[in-house]
Amino acid sequence: MEKQKIAMIGLGVMGANLMMNLERNGFSGVGFDINQDAVRRFLDGPGKGKNIVGAANWREVADKLERPRKTFILVPAGKPVDSVLEQLCAVMEPGDIIIECGNSYYGDTDRREAEISAKGFHFTGMGVSGGEEGALWGPSLMPGGSADAYKNLAPSLEKIAAQVDDGPCVTHIGPGGAGHYVKMVHNGIEYGDMQLIAEAYDVLRRLGGLSNEELADVFDEWNSGELESYLIEITARIFRKKDDDGGYVVDKIMDSASMKGTGKWTVQDAAEIGVAIPTISSAVDARIVSAYRDERLAAAKVLAGGESADIGMSKRELIDAVRAALYCAKTCSYAQGMVMLRTASRERDWNLPFGEIARIWKGGCIIRARFLGSIQEAFRRDPDLPNLLVDPFFKEAIAQRLDTWRRVVTAVIKAGVPMPATSGSLAYYDAYRSERLPANLVQAQRDLFGAHTYQRIDKDGTFHTQWD
Repeated sequence: MEKQKIAMIGLGVMGANLMMNLERNGFSGVGFDINQDAVRRFLDGPGKGKNIVGAANWREVADKLERPRKTFILVPAGKPVDSVLEQLCAVMEPGDIIIECGNSYYGDTDRREAEISAKGFHFTGMGVSGGEEGALWGPSLMPGGSADAYKNLAPSLEKIAAQVDDGPCVTHIGPGGAGHYVKMVHNGIEYGDMQLIAEAYDVLRRLGGLSNEELADVFDEWNSGELESYLIEITARIFRKKDDDGGYVVDKIMDSASMKGTGKWTVQDAAEIGVAIPTISSAVDARIVSAYRDERLAAAKVLAGGESADIGMSKRELIDAVRAALYCAKTCSYAQGMVMLRTASRERDWNLPFGEIARIWKGGCIIRARFLGSIQEAFRRDPDLPNLLVDPFFKEAIAQRLDTWRRVVTAVIKAGVPMPATSGSLAYYDAYRSERLPANLVQAQRDLFGAHTYQRIDKDGTFHTQWD
């Protein structure tokens, strides 16, 4: 019997769709799931008539694959991944390649890569972005692990990835857990982007009085310009969707957003390596606050609100102003994410390819946007760029919109409408451009109550003052 080229462990929607993508691009497959009903449903459904066979156990998975075996894993992060790896390694042989494609924590991937490499296998932790549709028709792929394993995987990954004007949306990210780390930061930027869009919607709805149809038209308009992106596109679609009773679906969805782990991990690791990401942190905080719905409903009845909903702008002026503010705040969100990648790369000796990361995010992934082409160009101009804010293109783009950005933030604060990510982005911009910050007072306080010492601007060395 002819051997199959790849195996997929986990036939949920993402695993099934990625397997269909692989098969469509010429890679015959073996499908396996702990739940054998999932295997049968897949083979009788989307996999019917395809060059895909099922496996009833781990031994069959190994026996049906050509060498070196290439096995993809798409199961929930955490213990399920470790369980699969333990059983898979028992039937594999040295030189075989294991590709773990879930949203795993990069530290777990580092550990697994070390453990599995010691057994003679190649292990690749690969971030996959694009959701169900991307998995099927072309995701953005962020593989880490050994360069040798990537060379073996590249022919298949380059075919199944999204395709943009300058190549497939996949590149070797770096060693160990680098691939999953970049996917984690991607998701952090995604959190920021989604929150900024939600805040723009809230201001246009509450202060501008725009209807859902008007909002859809506005977002369609924005999607034809510099804000063109997948998230802007789907937001316009959301505003137009009606329920069976004729009402708009968006108005019936409870205002309590959930999250998994990647946003929280991004904030935690940013603190660990000393990177400020207030836009992304505000987005995570906003989801947490949204979950306090019962408390918010009670507080709304007793707490004072804003001074006035009159923001001194016409509807058209407000739409254009919010568009400018969204562009500036979005720049800060990406800037923070790229600084985080640069810092982690330096501290962990990953040598991340920043321009290539921007390139592979141009297609397939959730944050794909016209904007990313400008980021790619920024890193072409200066591979050691410390922050997107000082790149000539983005410096000028923000300068042209800065007064409008300030006007929006001032107006919404006065009106009592929260824009934590948008206003946090402005504070980040102003802090980054400040020649002197009040941290000197903070350090003096630390020295007074804890003898933590300080440095001076007029002489070298470390100092402590007897303040009393």
